[in-house]
Amino acid sequence: MTSVRFSSQVYDQQLEKVEDFEGLSDFCQTFKLCRGKIQDEGEDPSVVGEFKGMFKIYPLPDDPSAPAPPRQFRKLPPNGIEDCLVRVYIIKAQGLQPKDANGKCDPYVKITLGKKTISDHENYIPCTLDPEFGKMFELTCSLPLEKDLRVMLYDHDMLTKDEKIGETLIDLENRFLSKYGATCGLPQSYCVSGINQWRDQLTPRQLLCRLCERRNLRKPVYEDDAVRFKGQRYTAADLDDKDISKRYLGPLKERLSLHILRTMGLVPEHVETRPLYSPLQPDIEQGRLMMWVDLFPKSLGPPGPPFNITPRKAKKFFLRCIIWNTSDVILDDISVTGEKMSDIYVKGWLDGHEHNKQKTDVHYRSLGGEGNFNYRFLFPFHYLPAEQLCVVDRKEHFWSIDKAETKLSPKLTIQIWDNDKFSFDDYLGHVVMDLNHMLRPAKSPEKCTLQTLDQPVDKLVSLFEQKTVKGWWPCSCEKNGEKIIAGKVEMSLEIVTEHEHEERPAGHGRDEPNMNPHLEEPHRPETSFLWFSSPYKTLKFIVWRRFKWFIVLFIILFLIFLFLGVFLYSFPNYAAMKMVGPFGPAKGTQ
Repeated sequence: MTSVRFSSQVYDQQLEKVEDFEGLSDFCQTFKLCRGKIQDEGEDPSVVGEFKGMFKIYPLPDDPSAPAPPRQFRKLPPNGIEDCLVRVYIIKAQGLQPKDANGKCDPYVKITLGKKTISDHENYIPCTLDPEFGKMFELTCSLPLEKDLRVMLYDHDMLTKDEKIGETLIDLENRFLSKYGATCGLPQSYCVSGINQWRDQLTPRQLLCRLCERRNLRKPVYEDDAVRFKGQRYTAADLDDKDISKRYLGPLKERLSLHILRTMGLVPEHVETRPLYSPLQPDIEQGRLMMWVDLFPKSLGPPGPPFNITPRKAKKFFLRCIIWNTSDVILDDISVTGEKMSDIYVKGWLDGHEHNKQKTDVHYRSLGGEGNFNYRFLFPFHYLPAEQLCVVDRKEHFWSIDKAETKLSPKLTIQIWDNDKFSFDDYLGHVVMDLNHMLRPAKSPEKCTLQTLDQPVDKLVSLFEQKTVKGWWPCSCEKNGEKIIAGKVEMSLEIVTEHEHEERPAGHGRDEPNMNPHLEEPHRPETSFLWFSSPYKTLKFIVWRRFKWFIVLFIILFLIFLFLGVFLYSFPNYAAMKMVGPFGPAKGTQ
């Protein structure tokens, strides 16, 4: 989701609703001050302010000499104005109510605190109900004068006024006063550098001392390699940060102090999920917002560096798919000579990239279901390795102004087709493979069966980890309600990064650069050609090969009948001339 490796607690509700933290109103509660009297139960009196306080009632003992009950408030926070730095981390929203005609909205974040307003209008996210913001906003405030932090989501519109989707309200004063330390959550480890660097103003040791003062506890005793607190001795063996590099970790005493703090019920490093409400429909959720807030009093010094929660950028990859051969393809046509055959070609694409469908050339007149191609598909795509999803940016309609981002599983579809020149091509069968959970291929076409499609999960492989794989995969289809094999495809699949693609280039099909690997022209049988474009080959390899004895017999019979016809035509005239003898011996002259 973001560039930060979160080890924090993710709450599916707002922090005030978590039972362990008493609504963050343990120090004082908020009472609304209303003007006037309520004449009707359904009437909503105007609220003119708020009163914050706490009432504690407890019985006194009957014996005057007995000790009084313990005081509830021993160490009160300073009674004055506290300037604070506020960091608001907005991660993402879920299930927003649609505001546009296409059933989506174009949300952006707007924050108000006192008289200060921050609007992220320029960075609206188009066409989505589940936007990922990954933004951090900094503001300053003076508590308790500016205590209400209002986080709003608006829908961006080009022609009309932007419409509010929903908002959530956070009382910063309650977080500042709460004994549960809701100003900045406690991380699992004390790191002085790295992406999880400590960001509170006070070190764990200082925080532990302040907590002991507030709760009237005996302060911890620090030894060289241990800390004693409340009768227990803590050592390095109690820590759970052994999987973190030592160069990131701070001193042992600070790490042990943090470990003790994490046992005191304080607010941990967290992400809270807050419902969004609209003033027009105050009782109906308009979506949910995942976020958290850090609050730093300026009197305690500068805070640590903020988290980087910028959404991960998808990396560009290339899928190289080489179609070598096919086998046992269904023979879908009948040739002019009455033989069963198919003009085979293979088509493929990645989900979400249907505009980039690619297909091989045609292996004509396959009489046994075999096809030879040596043809390379190249599919560029953007991929998030951490989420194992492809990112596709495309316009929903041709008139759409913005591209909507969609995340899909990296699935490759391979289809076998029969080519027809005077009608639509005939679909024969297909196979769909998830590149993260890919079917293991068979080593030969004889071992390639329908069982190849029903492999257990533990047998599947990830092409992103294995990088390359080669073998035979079955393509199936439905016939009479049963799944059958429509053909088998021999392929090589390889995943390369953009840098590797530049270092080891490869062209589409057999085009240049024809390398990595070099693809030769397929060795197809002489009978593989398009019949009406090659009359000589048609006569040689189709008509002559199949009907040569009929042709020879026809020629002999034709010559015989021709001879008989000439004979019968000439014989009567010849016989008459012989009988009449018009050319007898000439008489002598005188």
